[in-house]
Amino acid sequence: MLLLDENLPAHQRQLLRDWRVRFRVIGIDVAARGTDDEHLLPVLHRLAQPTFCSLDGDFYRPDWAHSAYCLVWLDVRGREAAEFIRRFLKHPAFGSQARRMGAVARVRAEGIGYWRVGSLSPVSVPWPPQ
Repeated sequence: MLLLDENLPAHQRQLLRDWRVRFRVIGIDVAARGTDDEHLLPVLHRLAQPTFCSLDGDFYRPDWAHSAYCLVWLDVRGREAAEFIRRFLKHPAFGSQARRMGAVARVRAEGIGYWRVGSLSPVSVPWPPQ
């Protein structure tokens, strides 16, 4: 399940819908609007293997890595969020739900940096050629 933070602009959510990317939104479909970051973790535990995407850098915390979900910090402009969500979901290292679980990722134009459950240091992977 793809879960989007309420901070993603509505026009970016519409782009994802246009591309037939299915998702749910915090504050609309799941949890209460304005839920604090640390209070979202129990919500993620109750969902079926969510990949949570946010423009909030506070989610890039290796101590929040858990095998039951994936956290993605979109370190890009809000108007680029949908494009980078789609690129992330198609990336060979994260292209399936199983590959995403346990990761805390930082998505940027230069590539993806991520931590996995139990890892001592982050790993970086470039974007594949388009």
